[in-house]
This record gives sequence, structure tokens and C-alpha cells, in this order.
Amino acid sequence: MKKFAVYKSATGKYCYRYADTLDSLEGTGFEGIITEDQLPVVFDGRGGYYKFRNNDYGFLKIIESDKDSPLELEEMYTLNDPEFKLGWISPEGDTYSCSYTNHRKCAKMIVEKFYPGKRFPEKTLDENGWLQVIDSWDGTERRHGQFVFTDQGRITKKQADRLFDLGLYENEEVQKYIAASENDW
Repeated sequence: MKKFAVYKSATGKYCYRYADTLDSLEGTGFEGIITEDQLPVVFDGRGGYYKFRNNDYGFLKIIESDKDSPLELEEMYTLNDPEFKLGWISPEGDTYSCSYTNHRKCAKMIVEKFYPGKRFPEKTLDENGWLQVIDSWDGTERRHGQFVFTDQGRITKKQADRLFDLGLYENEEVQKYIAASENDW
């Protein structure tokens, strides 16, 4: 059984592997590197670790699980968050919130839930009509904004309705997707 430290974020929750004994380091690659006096530690998901403290920013709890991702999709990436800014929009208009750097991780969990066994999560979602709402920076105005993306260039009526609710309906790329799609509605 593995332990995980669970943290809250603006878009849901996230967790990192947690170790509080030398035995719990087994399988982490840090056996013989981390000493008992350095414990407890949290592995940052990028090949490093840091000293765990109960007052770490956003820390909620420690949980045990045999899964690699012990939290459910909707716990990690809030479903239909009224404060949705970035993430994925299903063909049915449901949103899964993520931060600007977590689209790939979110896509992986969506695919595991709705399209099990498929490889290449972002491609799978695009092929199945999902939209990405990403943080774009145009490089000239030095400002960030929301940009809606799909390789297919088409959207569903429910996605268009959701984009309207999110205030993204007038985005240039959204207007192109609507023009290409509205005869199908």
C-alpha cells in the first residue's frame, strides 16, 4: 500500500507520493539515497522530493492506496466548476478544470475513464470531439488569455453553448469553429 499527500488547488486536488519510513521508499528510486532523518518526504512528480510538513501550503490529508492515481478524475480536475478557466470541454459541454500545465495529465485521466486502453490521450480526446481551453500568450501584447483549440476545427452545439456561458463565444477561433459546425446542429 502506497501513501500519498493530498493537496488542494484552484482547479481541484492533487497528490504526490509520500514516504515516512525507510520501507515506504521501496520502488521510488530513492532507496539508499534518502536517510531516516530526512523523512517524511513527498516526491514532487518531476523526479525530485522535498521535506514534508503538516503545514505545507494546501495540504489536506495523507491517504493510502494501491493505485498510481488514488484520486478520482472529478476530485483532481473539478467537473463543471463555475469558475472554469482552463481545461477540457467534452462534446456534451462538460468541463474538467486544470491549471495551465496539467492538460496532458487531465487528458490521461479522462481517457482512462471514458476511453480505456487508448494511447495518446490528447489525440484521443481530439478525435472524440473534445476541446482544450488553454492559456495563450501572443508574444507581442505580453498578455495571457484563453484560447480554444481542436484539430478537427468543429464543435458541438453543447460546446458552443458552454463557450457562450464561459464568455469565450466571441473568440476568433471559436467563431471559426461555429461557422464550420453550425450546419450540423
